[in-house]
Amino acid sequence: MFFLFDPTFIILIPGLLLALWAQIRVQTAYTRYSQVKSSLGLTGYELAKRLLESAGIYDVKIEVVSGFLSDHYDPVKKVLRLSPQNFRGTSVASLGVVAHEVGHAIQDAEKYPLLALRNMMVPAAATGSYLAWIIFVLGFIFYTPLLIRLGIILFSLVVLFTLITLPVEFNASRRAVRLLETSMLMPEYELKGVKEVLSAAALTYVASSLTAILQLLRMIVLAGLFGDRR
Repeated sequence: MFFLFDPTFIILIPGLLLALWAQIRVQTAYTRYSQVKSSLGLTGYELAKRLLESAGIYDVKIEVVSGFLSDHYDPVKKVLRLSPQNFRGTSVASLGVVAHEVGHAIQDAEKYPLLALRNMMVPAAATGSYLAWIIFVLGFIFYTPLLIRLGIILFSLVVLFTLITLPVEFNASRRAVRLLETSMLMPEYELKGVKEVLSAAALTYVASSLTAILQLLRMIVLAGLFGDRR
């Protein structure tokens, strides 16, 4: 409990506030533009299929996945998974989110270096996210500096993963806007809505990175306090 509510917790406040603001922006932008039907007259599924085919990608499946805004591209199984509201949706918000995920599929097809690097780091980041704090706390309990340092190193992998994710997501959003503008000839006023939705979504990744960096800083500060007390 000490590690949850010790005075260093204040370090995390900027990241938590940004994360809260990002979620509010996403909800507001998506809700607003989900009520604006696109003039393209396509569902998210139809748009995804058309954009993939125009990019010469025929080996990616399109599936529905449960959950709200749970859309993602799986580079391992080559599957584009769309939430129900975006799979069937015809709104500007839905098509913007779908185009973003297609952007990831195109990144994968083109072997975009940062996406490949992020995919390689997934196991290490998942391990770090799960074990870092456990090992870190055990280091305090058993007075073992080696475990404390190992916990910090493992969490550093999580931070690195979030930082690599940023340009990958920004690039996918730029691709989405370009695809809708050039391939689908989406009107400018609809593109404005797409940009607003995707910008809000990008802010959540910025918040995630900031929170991870601040968490790492907190671990380093706690490690320093441990050294002072020994």
